Amino acid sequence: MVSAALGYRAWASGLVVGTILGWLNFRWLGRGLDALVVASTAQHGAEKPVVPWWNYVLALFRYALIGLTVYVIFIYRNIPLASMIVGLCALAAAAIAASVWEIFTVRDR
Repeated sequence: MVSAALGYRAWASGLVVGTILGWLNFRWLGRGLDALVVASTAQHGAEKPVVPWWNYVLALFRYALIGLTVYVIFIYRNIPLASMIVGLCALAAAAIAASVWEIFTVRDR
């Protein structure tokens, strides 16, 4: 990590925490969508499919847990909030970079 090598340990810690929270958010979002697909497939043909209530609870819990974690770390560990936000965006930046890489690399298919 460049920030750690330059002596910005607080920023490096924030980036790591934000990246881990972003990854957990991505994993939990995937699980929620998988459960939604299973529920909708099971109700195929129903006039008005019902989404399980716990899907909504888990979605709210996911954001509440991330917010609480960021708040506690920001208050008690003195890690810059901006570094955690940049870390949370790291997964999206990696996905965009991978997509652009795939677009510009030509492969024989």
